[in-house]
Amino acid sequence: MTTETAGAALAPAPTQGRRPIGLLLVAVPVFLVVWLVIWPIISAVIQTLWMPTDNGGHAFSVETYKFFFSDAYSLGNLSLTLWTTGVCAVLLLVVCLPIALYLRFSDSKVSAYVQGLAIFPMFVPSIILAFAFIRVLGPNGATDLLLNAVGLPKIKSPYLTPWGPVIGLVWDNIPLTVLILLAGLGNVSNQSIEAARDVGAGRLAVLWYIILPRISNSILVAISFAVLGIFSAFTLPYILGPAAPEMMGPFMQRTFRDLYDPTNAITQAVVTFGFCILFGLFYVRSVARNRTP
Repeated sequence: MTTETAGAALAPAPTQGRRPIGLLLVAVPVFLVVWLVIWPIISAVIQTLWMPTDNGGHAFSVETYKFFFSDAYSLGNLSLTLWTTGVCAVLLLVVCLPIALYLRFSDSKVSAYVQGLAIFPMFVPSIILAFAFIRVLGPNGATDLLLNAVGLPKIKSPYLTPWGPVIGLVWDNIPLTVLILLAGLGNVSNQSIEAARDVGAGRLAVLWYIILPRISNSILVAISFAVLGIFSAFTLPYILGPAAPEMMGPFMQRTFRDLYDPTNAITQAVVTFGFCILFGLFYVRSVARNRTP
């Protein structure tokens, strides 16, 4: 066997014949995404812009959007949703980053229990979490009973206040945020940290100049996922939050079901989707930057 023949035998087989198979495997999930996600979004936008007229036809109109952005109650609900999302994002980063750092660099047996506790909320349904919140922090809950038993005054319960959904949503998003940050910390080598310490860098310097720059993309991904989930949350804001103002999830449901106003409910959904697109761009930008050679 000649050298050319051996080289041809060891050369990888052409992939052109396998491309149709790969496209067929991708076609089903792509079709489902288009059918179940993209098309409803396009349909909702068309439905809120192509409105019926008095003569039985249809015409382009932005009246529903004008009403939303001129209505004080609608703007109040949007402001509360943005406030809750921002506060939750900051609290998640403050709470989850130290946990992820401890799990990454700790060799003690306690870290396994800490990881189990951090992942535990992932297996608790939101309705159960809301019920536990009410029983512990609600009026005359376990916390009030314990304070009353030792002669201390009651606390002001966050239940049915804007802080109620914040506590519940932060707790509910801890597992995913910790896992994403922990995956990003896997790219930080122990050798780089030891080298920084050898030249006299302290813990804060190592964190700021070595660790944070290497996990910045993971932080953006974690915050993007959390923000997208929090902005469109329904169960926890509906049960734990105030009746007015309310977050966009309960607001859409009440407009559609209680007020029998599907057009304005769809408009609220489109506005919510528009803000989610802005948050989602951070995730897309992070993924694109990671794929850039």
